[in-house]
Amino acid sequence: MRIERDGIGEIQLPDEALYGIQSARARENFRLGYKPTHMRLIYAMVQVKKAAALTYGKLMAGGEKERVYQAVVTACDRILSGEADGMFIVDALQGGAGTSAHMNVNEVVANLALRVLGRQAGEYRVVHPLDDVNRGQSTNDVYPTALRVAAIESLRELSGGCARLQQAFQEKENAFDHIRKLGRTEWMDAVPVTLGAEFGSYAQALARDRWRLYKVEERLRQVNLGGAAVGLGSGAERKYRFGVVETLRELTGIGLAAAEYPMDITQNNDVFVEVSGLLKALAVNLMKISNDLRLMNSGPHGGLGEIRLAAVQAGSTVMPGKVNPVIPEMTMQAAMKVMANDFAVTTAASHGEFELNAFLPLIADALLESLALLTAAVELFREKCVETLQPDPARCLALLEGSYAEAAGFVPVLGYDAVSRIIDARRGRPREIMEALRQAALENQTSPENQTSFEAGRNG
Repeated sequence: MRIERDGIGEIQLPDEALYGIQSARARENFRLGYKPTHMRLIYAMVQVKKAAALTYGKLMAGGEKERVYQAVVTACDRILSGEADGMFIVDALQGGAGTSAHMNVNEVVANLALRVLGRQAGEYRVVHPLDDVNRGQSTNDVYPTALRVAAIESLRELSGGCARLQQAFQEKENAFDHIRKLGRTEWMDAVPVTLGAEFGSYAQALARDRWRLYKVEERLRQVNLGGAAVGLGSGAERKYRFGVVETLRELTGIGLAAAEYPMDITQNNDVFVEVSGLLKALAVNLMKISNDLRLMNSGPHGGLGEIRLAAVQAGSTVMPGKVNPVIPEMTMQAAMKVMANDFAVTTAASHGEFELNAFLPLIADALLESLALLTAAVELFREKCVETLQPDPARCLALLEGSYAEAAGFVPVLGYDAVSRIIDARRGRPREIMEALRQAALENQTSPENQTSFEAGRNG
């Protein structure tokens, strides 16, 4: 065991622990039993630490600290390889605007750098978590910068998944374009459509989601790194401030740029609300599409039965043969969670009093969870539902012919009231209705222009 001390007292830590006293205190103070800080955010903070160490290494080349910064860089690389995942012990929800998670990173980087130098954990006179690893930095610029990096990386993965889902819908659009079926509005019979057109509409919705997610990255690329505590750069050398963002840009491959007004980025978190809102929009579309598919799949004998979803597991412990639409249901639940997370992000962001938002850990946790949920849900929905579903053209045609959905096509010829009277006189007998409408149209002595309108109305 080793003993570490701070202004509050001392704590015993296992010799193998790479975290230090601040992390240990935070683990005790915030033992909600919820979940640890998201590893994508941890890795992004480590990338910031590496960028800072590389920058200071260049500024102090040949100095006594050059070897320390080289060790910090090596430590960061080892963390990013997954070597120290179990050392990040602070709960995702914590007081202090993320200071505890940030300090956890500082301590792990410092102690791993000490190992690189052949030293023991806790020998902070050689590599200090604050004086060296955190030099020129603050939680208030490191944490939001890391969250932006993590969000961009996650958004790019989600965007790729949306592109593949959009393509899957487009393939179904082409494959099902010839299948005529009953359109429905407000759960009631409407006019004829094609199954392909419905799937084409789903593809269009996904295309809009992709575009929105792509455009929002522009706002996320603005970072306040170098702004330190309140965005004014207090305690950070001028050359460091100019170099660290460029170095982080090279490390991440993301077109990051130093914010023109870093205090704004430190104070305000509206960009995360914007991202969360766009994730909610995607969730809404996934919810709607998933529900449509489970309704079209309903039955197999007592429902619509217009499509057949692939059976992926047994559906009941008491009803043999029952198979449920579990993949759309899973997707809908993921969407519901994203909608709930959006409320959390919105509420937390609105409490950014004065120069800092103390509730950034909740914003980070909810946003990154939503991104991870949607990325996984989109892939599973495509693989296990959309790509494998099959149409039932005969059932689609039977439901269409069993309705009087085509009656609207006679309105341009006979007029709305006349068509309504024919329907009312034979309500419940769709075949008689359609025959009566056709007979009335033949007897109407329409002009060629009206006949053209009649045909266009029926086909529309």
